[in-house]
Parts: sequence; structure tokens; C-alpha cells
Amino acid sequence: MPQDAQGWRLDRALAIAIPTLSRERLKALISSGQVSTESGGLARDPAMKVVPGARFTVVVPDPAPAHNEAQDIPLVIAYEDEHLIVVDKPAGLVVHPAAGNFDGTLVNALLHHCRGTLSGIGGVERPGIVHRIDKDTSGLMVAAKTDPAHVGLAAQFAKHSIDRRYKAIVAGLPRPAEGTVDAPLARSSANRKKIAIVEDGRGKRAVTHYSTISRLRGAAMVECRLETGRTHQVRVHMASLGHPLLGDPVYGRTRPEHRELLNRLNFKRQALHAARLGFIHPVTSAPLCFESEIPPDMCELFSELTN
Repeated sequence: MPQDAQGWRLDRALAIAIPTLSRERLKALISSGQVSTESGGLARDPAMKVVPGARFTVVVPDPAPAHNEAQDIPLVIAYEDEHLIVVDKPAGLVVHPAAGNFDGTLVNALLHHCRGTLSGIGGVERPGIVHRIDKDTSGLMVAAKTDPAHVGLAAQFAKHSIDRRYKAIVAGLPRPAEGTVDAPLARSSANRKKIAIVEDGRGKRAVTHYSTISRLRGAAMVECRLETGRTHQVRVHMASLGHPLLGDPVYGRTRPEHRELLNRLNFKRQALHAARLGFIHPVTSAPLCFESEIPPDMCELFSELTN
């Protein structure tokens, strides 16, 4: 134990001594009998007080196999090291297995791609998903490969210190050309599949800063910087301004002048792309920033609206 550890909780002291394991992971190891004292007895109480110089043995079992199947699904990797991976997700790929999508997801793809390099998130050999992108939204996502990376990334998302910027094609021309939407979001009481702006105390604060990049024919390309990261945030906030995303099947009402174009291009998703992702590396503390060009389908839509 560190020399200044007098009176510390065991889980806290071990987290300092073994920085590759998160405190929550150490609590689980202690409670499951994987930590023993110098005399050979088991230390099963994470809150037990320690003394400087005390010795403990920590046994870290091999990660349990994930219950999801590893699948060889092609991925575009923007960055990868031993701690984390940044993926440029295509539209149409679900992030996490759930009802209706038990396989063929980003998690299934990461289990295959990262096989043998996942140290175990909470003791399970799986990638740590700290944020999500809608199935039909494209762009950058980061996932953790180790417990410390998972804890560090989750903390940055919780503090809203991640630089997340989306590019969207919206109906109409926003006026003013730039601004901020600060409106709380929650599940709609009328339709549980939708998110809505609520003023009854149920919602979580949601803040979107938008700016117009290009004026188009009956539309505009905007950049949306997320101060918070709520489900469907950009889609709901822009729709609340009267400028829904083109192609959005849930929050948008397609204008007649756009319907024919979207059908001709077979554009069947919301025109939204996670174009920029910046954060501090949770292990090395190095600042990282990644950018992704808008995909071909959005480029084609943009080009048609420019002419």
C-alpha cells in the first residue's frame, strides 16, 4: 500500500496501486474473493481500512466471453491503440444488440475486430460503448477496450467535455443563421418511440449550438455542436426551430419540393453525420481530434440542392 494510505478504503488504495483496473472493477474483485491479505485470508470488504505497507494479492480472472457473437463486419477505423478505438460508422449499422437487432451490430463487429485485445470491461470481454449514434446516422464513435479507458471516457461524456459536431441538411434556411437551442428532452408521453421537448421537470437539459454552413435550394447545411448528448438531440432541436432534417422519418415533414428529390436519390435516412469527435485520451492524457467527411449519399443530396 502507498505510504500515505493510512485509513484509506481498500478499493481506493488498490485503485492507486493498480491504475489499470477501475475502482468499480476492484470492488467487484474484492467482493468476489479475488483479493487476499499477506496472511492468506480473503479481503471481501471494499470499505475495509488499510495501513501503509500492507500487502495484498489481487487475482484478475481472464475476461468472461461476451454473450454476443463476434462477426466479421467491415469497419472503417479512424484510430486505434491498446486502450480505445474510433470508428467511422456507416448509416444503417446499429450500435448495440437489442430487440429486433440481436446481431449484425457495431458491437458484434468490434468483438471480431478487437478479438484478443479486450482486457475486459467489468470482467467481460467486450468493447465499452460510452455513447451511441442512431442507426441511420453516420460518423465517428469511440469505444473503450480497457476498463480505465471506459471509466475515463465515460467521465468526459458525463462532464460534457467531448467535442462533438454534426453536419446536417435541414429544410428551410434557419433565421438567425446561428444560435443555440437550450430545451430539455425526454421520452414523449404520447409516443414512447419519440423524444420530445418537455417542460414538466421530466427532461434532461439539452443544449445544441447550430450555425449555417451553406445556403441551399429550400434547405441549408448546418453544423451542430453538442454541449450535451441526448438521444435524438439534433433531430428534435432542429425540428423545434421549424427546420427538420431532410429525410427524417420521425421528426420531419418532407416538403413537396424535397420529396421527389429524396425518392429519386433513394435517400431514406435523416441527413445527419457525426463529422468531428475530440476528447482527451483517458490513459495518456493526449488531446485527440478526428474528422470525417460527409458520406457519398449526403454529398449527392447536397450537390442536387446546390444546383
